[in-house]
Amino acid sequence: MTESFLHYVWQFQYFDKKSLATSAGERIEVFNQGIKNTNAGPDFSEARIKIGTLEWRGSVEIHIQASGWLNHHHEEDAAYERVILHVVWEEDKIITRSDGTRMPTLVVKDRINPELWKRYRNLITSTDTIPCAHSILKVTPVIRLSMMDKAVLQRLEKKAEAVTELLKRNKEDWEETTYQLLARNFGFKVNAEPFQQLAQALSCKIIRKYIYQPIQVEALLFGMAGFLEKAKEDTYSTVLKKEFALLVHKHGLANKMLNKAQWRFLRLRPANFPTIRLAQFAALLLKQPTLFSTLINANYKQLVDVLTIRQSAYWLSHYQFGKKVKSVSSLGKSSIENILVNTVVPLLVAYGKQHDDHQYVDRAVSILQHIPAEKNSIIRQYAGLGVEVKSSFDSQALLELFSDYCQKRRCLECTIGASLVKPK
Repeated sequence: MTESFLHYVWQFQYFDKKSLATSAGERIEVFNQGIKNTNAGPDFSEARIKIGTLEWRGSVEIHIQASGWLNHHHEEDAAYERVILHVVWEEDKIITRSDGTRMPTLVVKDRINPELWKRYRNLITSTDTIPCAHSILKVTPVIRLSMMDKAVLQRLEKKAEAVTELLKRNKEDWEETTYQLLARNFGFKVNAEPFQQLAQALSCKIIRKYIYQPIQVEALLFGMAGFLEKAKEDTYSTVLKKEFALLVHKHGLANKMLNKAQWRFLRLRPANFPTIRLAQFAALLLKQPTLFSTLINANYKQLVDVLTIRQSAYWLSHYQFGKKVKSVSSLGKSSIENILVNTVVPLLVAYGKQHDDHQYVDRAVSILQHIPAEKNSIIRQYAGLGVEVKSSFDSQALLELFSDYCQKRRCLECTIGASLVKPK
């Protein structure tokens, strides 16, 4: 038995209510089972229950065994003084309130259909990475879609919280925050950390002083990244070194430089080398001096246009300093979509929530619906089960569903799992 199962049973009242009574014999009538509490304190709040001849309003606490009350030290917590009913699988100990009166206790062990527990146990003990793999299509499309809506909004809120935290660290400077978010995204997974460190060491305020001077912007970015120190000599690198020597002194940046060893090249396709990504990032900064206002006010097509950038001439024929090649591609479609999903969408949601303006959240959702679904092993698993995955809205929902529900076996908090368990 698990407490999460008992929570589910109480929340949806999936137990026999015939002759319902406390373990002391007082009659029980449940008018309202309460609201499930996701924070500290009793499991359900605002319940309305008649016990004996008196109607009570308060909280409900749930344990497998009644002694869980003492094991969790609820008797020492004033929040539990408002508990009006203790729901347990079995009463192994009589619990009393602080005034010495007996805690009204409902024992549900013999009131729950064993088939209900069996269906739940089969789900959480499944060897499949997706517990409901063999039955997910038995659930109606409406239930599946409602869970995907819930999951995608949950994922967006998590990402928006990360943006808000960064905004606080930047003293509510949206422009600086946008710059740092984009920098991290230009590192993609492999070089996200050094890109973020670079953006924190070299503020966008300094970059904007040279926004119409491409050489200075590239000198600052490549110099602060640590790529100029031992760069192979050619005309371009010599110019950058000269400019950076002046700029690093002018802005007092010498102690903030990264080391080239922090950047990863191994097992990367040349088009994903951090040098190329830096050159593309520089091109974006030069193309859009005010990134924040541009990104939050643009629609999907406009955003694609903004992110369709071409790095400077040198980096169209070099992957690294002094190593010339035939050609280097510019920022590709999949990279643009990645930036939209992982930077622009969270930025819009965070801004919308801070200003209580839902149009920004709606725009974020619209962007996800315009972008094709991501392709990875998790999405392929769901697609293989017959789940329709058309857009990034769908794939983002499924990624959240997998990481926060399927992997953690939180089946009863998922409308799909709860629907499969509920009484027929």
